[in-house]
Amino acid sequence: MRKIDRLARREPLDSAKLESQIRRLACPLRASEDLDVLMDQIGNSRFVLLGEASHGTSEYYSWRAQISRRLIKERAFCFIAVEGDWPDCYRVNRFVKGFPDAGDRVRDVLHAFTRWPTWMWANHEIIELAEWLRRHNDQQPRERKVGFFGLDVYSLWESLYAILGYLQRAHPAALPAAWQALRCFEPYGEDIQEYARATRFVPNSCEDEVVALLRKLRENATSFPGDRQESHFAAEQNALVLQNAEAYYRAMIGGGPESWNIRDHHMTETLERLMKHHGENAKGIVWEHNTHIGDARFTDMADQGQFNVGQLVREAHGRDAVLVGFGSYEGSVIAGNEWEAPMERMRVPAARKGSWEDVLHRAGAGDKLLLFTGADPTDEMLQPRGHRAIGVVYHPEYEQFGNYVPTVLPRRYDAFLFLDKTHALHPLHEVTPHQEGEVPETYPSGV
Repeated sequence: MRKIDRLARREPLDSAKLESQIRRLACPLRASEDLDVLMDQIGNSRFVLLGEASHGTSEYYSWRAQISRRLIKERAFCFIAVEGDWPDCYRVNRFVKGFPDAGDRVRDVLHAFTRWPTWMWANHEIIELAEWLRRHNDQQPRERKVGFFGLDVYSLWESLYAILGYLQRAHPAALPAAWQALRCFEPYGEDIQEYARATRFVPNSCEDEVVALLRKLRENATSFPGDRQESHFAAEQNALVLQNAEAYYRAMIGGGPESWNIRDHHMTETLERLMKHHGENAKGIVWEHNTHIGDARFTDMADQGQFNVGQLVREAHGRDAVLVGFGSYEGSVIAGNEWEAPMERMRVPAARKGSWEDVLHRAGAGDKLLLFTGADPTDEMLQPRGHRAIGVVYHPEYEQFGNYVPTVLPRRYDAFLFLDKTHALHPLHEVTPHQEGEVPETYPSGV
């Protein structure tokens, strides 16, 4: 594997050969039937990871939904797992499976996504997918209903409250362990960053309490029918979130790659737990940012000591995993100009000259699907180039100075969907107009 210079900011400009190779490799991408070649490549693989180059682009959601619907209908995939919080996504899971008291309108369920950035899952594109999943599941027996789950690690307090609610209903004898964890965090008033800062100067932390709670839940892991079985699995997962969130926030204060690695290890562990929960023939779909699903070894992330979900799944499952990246040349996006700022509809300028997106655009008009598995990449294809990555914090006017990850595209992904012009996602909440003049971000933020 070649080393990638993480400081490289300028792509090679002589790309005529590369453009010609891309034209020979690319398949047109216009409608669902154009995905047939991707479905053939996926074959019997059990893990399909679908990326996105931003968290606020409509077409990334709609194409991932098309791929997911086909995988569910044609290849019997069991669940979709997304870059979202477990408690909020579990409410969507209950809705799409038609569980009792799960709600009758998915719009109401999605309004429960209150953690910033709310637009990632509280949007009209997810409404359409969730309603399709509900209709599909209504025709399936209980054991074949397709789920919707969150992989992320942020929801420390929400997961703790969910555990308390579950134990009050199902396992009152285990409540003392949960109360012990609650009392440990309580002095910080739900400000988890204040807790993390405090642990830098005081050796005491809540690590022992959350580990004890997870152990207690696992001791009580008995077999329940139907909804009750999944409810216990959800409670145990919330305890795992609690344990890893506590470690994540402490690591985040210290800086360096550790917090990123804790988060992606947690997401991979959650994915493996979901596969085990769904049985030996389980198949899972993952929706996350390219930065999580594209193999980190073929970017500058590896030079910084970071790994990610795509790398870990590939290392564990080899050809049983298919990594699909996404990118676009220009358009619009939903993002914020700083963390927890109001969401805005922003312009995405034409891609930086010499980047992968620029080369793909110049290789011919129209959207494209590139399949890399089985292909024989040339030296030009294996040359690292910038690959755009837009986070939830974005400054389009300073894009030329950041937002590009040096990438060997045919090695980072097994397939790539290139969309020449894309449009902003359609959030459920109000969007504010974009204001110019923000301070620049020099690297993808909030992915």
